[in-house]
Amino acid sequence: MSERSWPPLPPKNESEADKAARLAAEKEAKRIRYVCTGFLLRRAFLTCPRDPVSDEIDRALEQERQELRKHRPQTKILLLGQAESGKSTMIKNFQLYFCPSSFHAETEAWRAVIHLNLARFVNYLLHVLSNANTGPTRDYRMLQMRLSPLKQVELIVTRCLSAESCPIATPTEDKPVLRSESATEVSIRGGTGWKSFMRRRRGSQSKVLANVDDLEDARRILDACKEDIVALWKSPAIRVLEEEGADLHHHARYFVEHAARVADIKYTPTTDDILRARLRTVGVEEYRMTMETAAEKGAEWVFYDVGGQRSQRVSWASYFEDVNAMIFLCPMSGFNQRLSEDRSVNRLYDSMELWETVCRSKLLGKATFILLLNKADLLRSKLRAGVQFGDYIMNFDRERPNTVEEVSTYIRKEMTEVHRVYSPQKRQLHVHLTCAIDPSLMSAVLNSIRDVILVDILHRTTLL
Repeated sequence: MSERSWPPLPPKNESEADKAARLAAEKEAKRIRYVCTGFLLRRAFLTCPRDPVSDEIDRALEQERQELRKHRPQTKILLLGQAESGKSTMIKNFQLYFCPSSFHAETEAWRAVIHLNLARFVNYLLHVLSNANTGPTRDYRMLQMRLSPLKQVELIVTRCLSAESCPIATPTEDKPVLRSESATEVSIRGGTGWKSFMRRRRGSQSKVLANVDDLEDARRILDACKEDIVALWKSPAIRVLEEEGADLHHHARYFVEHAARVADIKYTPTTDDILRARLRTVGVEEYRMTMETAAEKGAEWVFYDVGGQRSQRVSWASYFEDVNAMIFLCPMSGFNQRLSEDRSVNRLYDSMELWETVCRSKLLGKATFILLLNKADLLRSKLRAGVQFGDYIMNFDRERPNTVEEVSTYIRKEMTEVHRVYSPQKRQLHVHLTCAIDPSLMSAVLNSIRDVILVDILHRTTLL
């Protein structure tokens, strides 16, 4: 056989039809040879002994890749503020705008939290009404009986959310809430990764399978009770409670007002719903976000959300070093509220004292300071309802208008002066008026914060 045995030379006087048939046959023969060669090569690779030197090189390369991942530049941001100042909601806003795919991937977990918020607040309302001075009416007693299954909903969802860690707070039926207090919340320990409660390993895939039956039962109960929840909220008894001074300005009020939609069996949380959902964490929660926006795509930002309760503030200092920015949230609406840990302390005064302590810290000397005067929406609601800011904050001139603009200007001036006087060295302070549940407002605020932090990083790396 000659050296050129493949492909064979075309015969003389070949017709067009014969040529087409010959080319098709050659193409099929090449395909078969390619498949067979690939099979033989794979079998040889799998059966031949591995080269120890090659294995060692592979291990060294993998270790080097791991070290590079570990030491790649990170942007570290510390969130400070008293409990219920809005730190967790700010984290959700950052995730929504800079890591949207991971934000929407957690929708299923947040639905369970929203249902817990709804059931827990309705149970709180029922408890307060049952102890009202006027006494329950016949219509109320019927609603109370039909809504009693919501206690089971609260227990089911609490158990599912705390599957990997014990809840700090017990359900409302085990820990009754006094009429003068707000509805308490379920708390879980930070760092437990509670969002993974719905994930269970099955083979090599992770799927949303855990506690499915129990959660489906809870959703069916809520769906069956949704009309009664709506009727309860519209009842004259709720208006009487508000007139008598019961604190119903709770974050879950939003879910009760939208109970017909939220309790429906086909309910899927919207962005607004997720921003309003709340599950208090105790301790430090670390969030690692891989940025998806063009300006810093692929960069890793690490957020430290440290517990704001008084008992946890002693551990803050260990997180002060080596952070690029410190974001402090001051809930302006707390001017007429008291700390849950110490009922003698005004929440706004406590926030201002906490701000002074943070400003004095030498460990944060190089960090960018960002002050967010948060919960402007709740502040506006209270002031419009006739609550006088000057009745609670003595230094506020009562001749000034009782408006959000005047009150926020006063708070900004006070806290800016504290920063100027007590900072160990000169540094810029960036102040924003915020409502963390307003996506349109937060879009501009977050972009401004992002730009400030990026400019600071460039200065630190001497690129500017």
